[in-house]
Amino acid sequence: MILGICGSPRKQATDHVLNEALKMLEERGFETEFFGVRGKDISPCLHCDYCMRKGVCIQKDDMYEVYPLMTEAEGIIMATPIYNGGLSAQLKAIMDRTRALGAVDYNFLRNKVGMAISVGGDRSGGQELAIQQIFTYYILTGMIPVGGGAFGANLGANFWSQDTLDGVKQDEEGFRGLRKTVKRFGTFLENFEFKQKE
Repeated sequence: MILGICGSPRKQATDHVLNEALKMLEERGFETEFFGVRGKDISPCLHCDYCMRKGVCIQKDDMYEVYPLMTEAEGIIMATPIYNGGLSAQLKAIMDRTRALGAVDYNFLRNKVGMAISVGGDRSGGQELAIQQIFTYYILTGMIPVGGGAFGANLGANFWSQDTLDGVKQDEEGFRGLRKTVKRFGTFLENFEFKQKE
């Protein structure tokens, strides 16, 4: 299963782009699941070490919907709007709160494949920086980050929304990068799964 995590509190451009990516993967035969932060109660990590002692997070909120999805997923796509040149606070909270999963199983994300999508209101608003932040999380948790390759999507799919849903729908270059990134992500997953089963 491929898990798409949308870090936007609005049902707008980021939500749309992530769903388009999941549709592309479904066309390749993958099962997908969408999780969005919109309307969810996800508090920041307190770093209180309760999870280290008890094996569960002390905060009982909607992160408990995310935990099993991340554990079961073979691949994860994190999509974020750009806030102040970086990823959203909501997506960062999800990353930080997975400390509770790591307290139980240090390798809970090891060898899962990760992809990133960023959507900025400005053409150069911090999209690549946000993807680097997502990739840092993937690397720290033992995941395998996959970008779209040279000539347009090196790190992943970057979009310029002009702060509107219509703007992102018209971003042909962004969708070209998304198609390239989804293709490499899907191919890597297929090949990696095959090798794992040998």
